[in-house]
Amino acid sequence: MRVLAALESKAKGLGVYGDSALVINQLNQEWETRDKKLIPYFTYIKELSLEFDKITFHHVPREDNQLADALATLSSMFQINRNDEIPSIKMESQDYPAYCHVMEEETDGKPWYHDIKHYLINREYPPGISKNEKRTLRRLSASFL
Repeated sequence: MRVLAALESKAKGLGVYGDSALVINQLNQEWETRDKKLIPYFTYIKELSLEFDKITFHHVPREDNQLADALATLSSMFQINRNDEIPSIKMESQDYPAYCHVMEEETDGKPWYHDIKHYLINREYPPGISKNEKRTLRRLSASFL
């Protein structure tokens, strides 16, 4: 638990950020904690918070918390013992978005949109396709520019 780590390092102040509006508002005592399952957690955190000179609780909406979610996912992939060195994660900011496209090479030498274009021009299906494939081709051609 990160609060315990802050206590072990003898931190005097602590800012806690969470994506649960319910929990943050309850810890800020803006909302009452009524759920019997949450009351012991609330009591425990309130007792721990007395160990700090100052502690604040901040709500971070999930849509603004993508980096924290990604880091939490990465950290869950590591098995760490107390005596092991903690692996570092190097992050870099890019000036432009990165995209990765995986496309299979066409075995017939025709582009991926060949059947769609042929259907739009000639209103003909490729030979030997099923009813389901015909339906898919019609759906794809409806939005093809």
